[in-house]
Amino acid sequence: MYKKLFLVFIVGLVSSYACHRYAKNDLSLSSPSERIKIEFSLNDLGTPFYQVIFDNKDIIKKSSMGFDLLDAPALDKGFEIIGSEEMMMNENWEMPWGEQRMVNNHFEELKVMLQEKTAPKRLMNIYFRAYDDGVAFRYEFPEQNGVEELMIVDEKTEFQLTGDHKTWWIPGDWDIYEHLYNTTKVSEIDALEKAKHVNLAQTSIPYNAVNTPVTMRTEDGIHLSFHEANLTDYAGMTLKVDTGSLVLTSGLVGSKNHKYKVKRSLPFVTPWRTIQIADEAKDLISSKLILNLNEANKLGDVSWFKPMKYVGIWWEMHLGIATWDYGMTQNMNTWEDTGKAHGKHGATTENAKRYIDFAAKNGMSGILVEGWNTGWEHWIGFEDREGVFDFVTCYPDYDIEEVVRYGRERGVELIMHHETSAAVTTYDQQMDTAFALMESLGIHSVKTGYVGKIIPKGEFHHGQWMVNHYRRVLETAAKYKVAINAHEPIKATGIRRTLPNAIAREGLRGQEFNAWANDGGNPPEHLTIVPFTRMLAGPIDFTPGVFDIKLSKKTPNPNWGAELKNQINTTLAHQLALYVVLYSPIQMACDLPEHYEGNPALQFIRDVGVDWEQSIVLDGEVGEFVIIARQERETMNWFVGAVSDENPRDITIDFSFLEEGKNYKVIVYKDGEEAHWNDNPLSLVIEEVSVNKNSKETFHLAAGGGLAISLILD
Repeated sequence: MYKKLFLVFIVGLVSSYACHRYAKNDLSLSSPSERIKIEFSLNDLGTPFYQVIFDNKDIIKKSSMGFDLLDAPALDKGFEIIGSEEMMMNENWEMPWGEQRMVNNHFEELKVMLQEKTAPKRLMNIYFRAYDDGVAFRYEFPEQNGVEELMIVDEKTEFQLTGDHKTWWIPGDWDIYEHLYNTTKVSEIDALEKAKHVNLAQTSIPYNAVNTPVTMRTEDGIHLSFHEANLTDYAGMTLKVDTGSLVLTSGLVGSKNHKYKVKRSLPFVTPWRTIQIADEAKDLISSKLILNLNEANKLGDVSWFKPMKYVGIWWEMHLGIATWDYGMTQNMNTWEDTGKAHGKHGATTENAKRYIDFAAKNGMSGILVEGWNTGWEHWIGFEDREGVFDFVTCYPDYDIEEVVRYGRERGVELIMHHETSAAVTTYDQQMDTAFALMESLGIHSVKTGYVGKIIPKGEFHHGQWMVNHYRRVLETAAKYKVAINAHEPIKATGIRRTLPNAIAREGLRGQEFNAWANDGGNPPEHLTIVPFTRMLAGPIDFTPGVFDIKLSKKTPNPNWGAELKNQINTTLAHQLALYVVLYSPIQMACDLPEHYEGNPALQFIRDVGVDWEQSIVLDGEVGEFVIIARQERETMNWFVGAVSDENPRDITIDFSFLEEGKNYKVIVYKDGEEAHWNDNPLSLVIEEVSVNKNSKETFHLAAGGGLAISLILD
């Protein structure tokens, strides 16, 4: 039985170490299954190289490693091996919340100790780990005489590909990840051209590069995904693309305020550079390599955070029905209430109570309220945004204490919202006060936002300065028992294992683009690519659950310009399936309450879990379809979700994951016969069927369609 008090739980821990000191220039390491092998060598110039072999074939050809430094010679040649150490680990650890309860961490590790042959004889170690689902490596700069700090101009880690692989990628943007995925060969990647988008004003792409995770499929059908793990006090990594030689090279996110991209005092380690390797696309989703490369839980008991479904005052602003701002007017250089409210403010006490009533009635335990605090009149499009927001002062029509009281009586917890407008120093100064208010009100989660270009000017969302800010927010919030759902974030790299108050983040092109993007919104294929790319990094706050597919209530919104003829480019069944397909411990029912009322499809959202005992990826191909089954922790009920791209297809589900002898009430929510993401998106059939462990059933997915199944234990 799951214990409320969470402790790091290690079962069958096995580890062993071996140390060697010799001048050998070639070393190797194999995964536990021995299917994956890493080979390390130095060439005649003393340059470090590695290569990765999968099933006796190169998967990454011989690739060089090193660093360019500011005011110091490069660290990329002249090395000799002065020793090595080997270690094996096999442990099981328990997640306090997650896609599954238990995670196996089984790897072989090789530590290679290098030293320059000539003065200044600097030391550098490289750690390699081989798992059955991929490889990882990182650099270590130990304490040493004559070197107190390094200023890294760029990292020179190469990934020499073995062919012109099919690739699913977004541009290597230094500020945002909110791009549509492109599907091309490596040789056809053109990040600068594909990044053009009028809705992405803060785009910053200095060269042809992609952001990670970036996923590829070889001609042999092997799937690779490149990413990083445990990004700590370091710049985020993009991958520069040489379309001619088919080489990816680490390109760190920089700053306009200094010539280096990373500045660190010794000793320190870099993030892990990771390559997930899978025979089938579905196995990429099952991989826990990124999590396993992070340290164990440092927070201990986090039972104060409860995975939840939530509603919120949010979607109505994107539809143009309501606004974030109250309607204050400017008086010289100050902003004050002149009593001229425009009457469209969404975050009112009355409106919050309406959403709370809906949540309580339908078994949802959270409500997000955006636009509750003063400052929204002056938050976007202005250069000087410092001091605009505070995070304790409500607009006159919103009583936060009354909203909290009303929600608590009905079992609905308020989710706080902190939009910083990327004025980071202001947020740093107010964090403790803001989190203290939350603690006093018993609020345990907050959605943070960083819309706009970073202040101070010259920094970027994904550079070292901001990486440290995002981490500081997590660590500060933990002291007040607050969990963070970050929007406009740094990418997830598995830190949720170490700091499990990192519950979710955006970091992708989300649902809101369907309401106001000038390109027609996210295409049907979007959410058949995301599980194999962005979701490999960690939980996604995508905000699914739109029932009003054609956005019938959308009105012209002056924030976005002219009225746009947008819609949700999926069927209703597809929207239901996303509660299973896209993992997050918090899942929003994002549509307006009146669009749910009386619709029998709402029952699936009422029933579906958010915290899982286990997850099984049944089938899928990147950009085509995916089928996932998840078992809820507390109830042991199962839920299945499947989504398709713009092509209709038949899928077969093998229900052998069910327990023998158990009886389930099985309700299927599927596309109707004439369903189509554009022509007939609301066509939905709900039926009760009978299945057991021996069943195999075929279902039809419409174009842009989906399938959602609840299997409730009798």
